[in-house]
Amino acid sequence: MSTPIADPPSTRMSPAQIVDEYLRILMIPDPANARRFVAPGLRITFTGGRAMAEPAECAAFNATRYRWVKKRIERTETVAGGSDAETVVYSLGTLYGEWPDGTPFEGNRYVDRYVVSHGLITHMDVWNDSAEWLLEPSLNRVAQ
Repeated sequence: MSTPIADPPSTRMSPAQIVDEYLRILMIPDPANARRFVAPGLRITFTGGRAMAEPAECAAFNATRYRWVKKRIERTETVAGGSDAETVVYSLGTLYGEWPDGTPFEGNRYVDRYVVSHGLITHMDVWNDSAEWLLEPSLNRVAQ
């Protein structure tokens, strides 16, 4: 586990608030500013097992899959029993935006799992319906 930087701004926030603010900034997209919420050695795993280490890699990947995309956060859940050393947080909701061809979409479910340690995100796992929707366009690909 990496050593936290001295007094990051996120140490004054709950783990759920850290995740919500990180996602808000990342979806702008402003990966450079989102970087202040992550620990050195961050491990990100996207759908399909794609490994990443920086918020900028998430934004770059999203730019290849979508014309634009945003998250509609429905709830943020903190797993009971967490500590300052390690707390697991889930963000659940839907994605909306446009596919590269300009077709709008919404209702694309996502679940993100985060590990927050000493006020910084150390792990991020991302799952969503995009792969299924791309493989089978009849699965509600078009916004309703």
